[in-house]
Parts: sequence; structure tokens; C-alpha cells
Amino acid sequence: MTETADPLVLDFVEWIAREPRAYSEVVGTWKTSCPRLTIWEDAAERGYVARETIAGFGLVVTVTEDGERLLRTHGRMS
Repeated sequence: MTETADPLVLDFVEWIAREPRAYSEVVGTWKTSCPRLTIWEDAAERGYVARETIAGFGLVVTVTEDGERLLRTHGRMS
């Protein structure tokens, strides 16, 4: 099954894949006032990123296995 990916969702997932990001950093960096740009929500709903709590660090956003697979499929990760 081939999946068509939104380039902004790919960019977002790739950014998260570089390193786990603090939830506050993700929200601050990727917030938008446009209801049609739902990059963060789209990536989370599709299972490409997940929120988790890491002791001593707090709430972070990490890339999931599905997110890594998406990046490999689109040549963004080896």
C-alpha cells in the first residue's frame, strides 16, 4: 500500500525524528492560527508521533515506528 504524504507532515515528522522534543517546544514551533493547517494533529492522528512522559524531562513528543517507516518510504531516513 502506497501512502500519499503531506510534505509538511513529512517535515514535521522528520524534525521530531532528529531528537525527542519537549511538548512545549513542539507546540510553540508548530502552532498556527489557520484551522486548515493541522500538521501536528495530522501527524499524531496518523500515528507518526506520540506524546510520552520521560522521568526528569517531562512531556515529550517522539517519532513512532510508523513515523520512521513513513520517513524511510519517502527517502527521509535510512
